[in-house]
Amino acid sequence: MDPRQNTRYPPVNTLTHAQRIRVVKDIFSTVPAAYDFLNRILSIRRDVHWRRAAVSRMRFFQTHRLLDVGTGTCDLAIEAVRRHPGIRVVGLDLVREMMEVGRRKIRQNAAASRIRLLMGDALNLPFARDQFDTAAVAFGIRNIPDRIAALREMTRVVVPGGTVQVLEMGLPRGVLLQRLHRTYLNHVLPRLARTFTPNPEAYHYLVDSIQDFPEPGVFARIMQSAGLRHVAVVPLTFGVAYLHTGRKPEDG
Repeated sequence: MDPRQNTRYPPVNTLTHAQRIRVVKDIFSTVPAAYDFLNRILSIRRDVHWRRAAVSRMRFFQTHRLLDVGTGTCDLAIEAVRRHPGIRVVGLDLVREMMEVGRRKIRQNAAASRIRLLMGDALNLPFARDQFDTAAVAFGIRNIPDRIAALREMTRVVVPGGTVQVLEMGLPRGVLLQRLHRTYLNHVLPRLARTFTPNPEAYHYLVDSIQDFPEPGVFARIMQSAGLRHVAVVPLTFGVAYLHTGRKPEDG
């Protein structure tokens, strides 16, 4: 039995930045084998549609390159090259175990030569300025302790006029829907996770991170503080997820 089955992770809002990074690495190193399967079950396959919605709004006009921050098992990267035949993608993540799953998926994909994977830190991206038309993060920004620093880094590496895109879980609008969704997150999801993953407590932490994430209007202001303009927020599936987009100023 994996000893981490009995791990109780502290509440998100009690962790320092360094502690949160350690917890995130620990969690995602234990769940990669079941991660995609659980995502499909727990979102009723809506995660596939959310990524497609994000990719459909990406703009490629100069470098024809996408940076996928927190690429994980590479679903966003794979969907992007499928939707946009002329682009290349760099996927970056801190957790090697997640990227190994992604690497196997890429090998099975006809566009494998167009995706490159790197170990790296969202707070210190290993790229010069103005390298990508779009920088995106899907379901990962809530696991980055210094979100504004990560957004500033993503803004730095996109070209002037380029886009920074954040796809993230949220809480639906409306009191009844919120109550139903919180019940699902706090009671149904952990029970399902207990059946399919060697570290079910990871999903208690992930639920906590969803409920601790800023509401869409607040996060839009954080994106503006990072230097982005024309910030827009699109609710997906009644607000269970949100797509945030912002543009780097032309003179940026």
